[in-house]
Amino acid sequence: SHMYFINKCFSHFLSSLPENKILVAQRPLLIVANKTATLVCNYTYNGTGKEFRASLHKGTDSAVEVCFISWNTTKTSTNSNKEFNCQGFHDKDKVIFNLWNMNANQTDIYFCKIEAMYPPPYVYNEKSNGTVIHVKDTPIQTQEPQSAIPLWIMVAVTGVLAFYSMLITAVFINYWQKSKNNVYHQSDYMNMTPRHPPYQKNKGYPSYAPTRDYTAYRS
Repeated sequence: SHMYFINKCFSHFLSSLPENKILVAQRPLLIVANKTATLVCNYTYNGTGKEFRASLHKGTDSAVEVCFISWNTTKTSTNSNKEFNCQGFHDKDKVIFNLWNMNANQTDIYFCKIEAMYPPPYVYNEKSNGTVIHVKDTPIQTQEPQSAIPLWIMVAVTGVLAFYSMLITAVFINYWQKSKNNVYHQSDYMNMTPRHPPYQKNKGYPSYAPTRDYTAYRS
């Protein structure tokens, strides 16, 4: 009975509207945290129009048309402003505007406009209260690139490289020790080589030979 009462009141409200009157209702605030917004424009129309156009406008003076959708009984078409990513969908008694890749500079008030294009008379809704779309800045998250190489392979390669580094260091130290020992041996050999005796004036006589006494042969 409660639903019956609501439907009856709504029917009475529609019947009380003047002919060819369009009313639009929007939610007052829409907060966008993921760059994507869905704005629903609910409308009521009691005329006999067959072709319609719905558009979304930005700014208090509705100076910028963000995107629009037009439809009749057989086809639907939609188009978007090049500065926006927007697409419209028509459903019974409402038009849905989907916006994506929004940025903080696009934070503003947005108005829905519904027009009955054909047959005459042409009518459109009075300006609604609009919807404030608040686009929040999304912080840039720096993620470290994940390596495609499994961890165990990286550990194994690191271990092999460390082993070869130690091996090369050991070979170098061994070679250096051998080179050092060879230098010491050559030095010792040169020190043990007998040297020539100092120069003597009387080379025919050794320094230790006694001097002959020639006085014994004198007579």
